[in-house]
Amino acid sequence: MAYARARGVDARVVRIFNTYGPRSDPFDGRMVPNFITQALRGEPITVYGDGTQTRSLCFVRDLVEGLTRAMGCEAARGQVVNLGNPEEHTVLQYAGLILDLTRSASGLVFGEPAVGDDPRRRRPDISKARALLHWEPVTPLREGLLRTIEHLRVELEGPAERIGPSIEGARRS
Repeated sequence: MAYARARGVDARVVRIFNTYGPRSDPFDGRMVPNFITQALRGEPITVYGDGTQTRSLCFVRDLVEGLTRAMGCEAARGQVVNLGNPEEHTVLQYAGLILDLTRSASGLVFGEPAVGDDPRRRRPDISKARALLHWEPVTPLREGLLRTIEHLRVELEGPAERIGPSIEGARRS
């Protein structure tokens, strides 16, 4: 932002908060793909820490709409805008909802404690996005999760070479 202001460059900074949706990589290590992949495979869902930490999830379609509006909004020039969903839930609530939506009999397993710098609460203030961009997320959590579950279900049922460690190995090569 300092460079943009010093040089008069037409720029905006968008802070993107937790985003999820179809085309998520089932093995990227993020909470939603991990939980869904484990539930669909009938594996216990791994919760790090005690699960009471909160997160706010924004559906990818909503995020793209916010990015598009930020790019085209003259009032956003030179501004820093948060894009995310202020609807906050605990990690345990997300795990329970995903178990319900996948109809999985998987249980929960508590993994390692959350890392030291893992925030207890993650909830964006989107007041500037509302004021400047007339934007806020509109996709209900259940709807977004169902769309993501269906995508990952198809992804996981695909050819064996796309599933599991072979993806990780291919990325390291």
